[in-house]
Amino acid sequence: MTSPSLRLEKVTPDNVEAACQLQVRPDQEGLVAPVARSLAEAYAQPETAWPRLIFDGEQLVGFVMAFFLVRFNPDDSEDRLRSGIWRLNIAADQQGRGYGRFAVRSVCAELRRRKQPRATVSWVPGAHGPERFSLRLGFVPTGELSGDQVVGEPSLAG
Repeated sequence: MTSPSLRLEKVTPDNVEAACQLQVRPDQEGLVAPVARSLAEAYAQPETAWPRLIFDGEQLVGFVMAFFLVRFNPDDSEDRLRSGIWRLNIAADQQGRGYGRFAVRSVCAELRRRKQPRATVSWVPGAHGPERFSLRLGFVPTGELSGDQVVGEPSLAG
């Protein structure tokens, strides 16, 4: 159940240390990069990355990072520009409370605000990965891979 005090916030000098200390469950560590790596990638690609912290009231509960206008295969002139969810880290002791769903919906709202036609997400297949979560939110595999990750987008049916 999500709280009405949920919000996304920019990473700032005041909260960056807490952000870097955020830990997912041990069985998820090989499936999602740590927040510190995500922040380094965001720093190196500021035109592409949109990192945000997820707060419930004053408590940091997670991290989400969107990407905007990226070609998965830059050498392929037919590959379209995509935008979507790059990373999602929910604190180990905060999972199952709707924070991930809130983050995904918030990123989708930002994509709509930026006039993007769809949201793309990718996931590492595996028992402890986010595939079931992504499928429950309406993402379906496109049949593509991004490296070793399954690419998903919302179903256009219905």
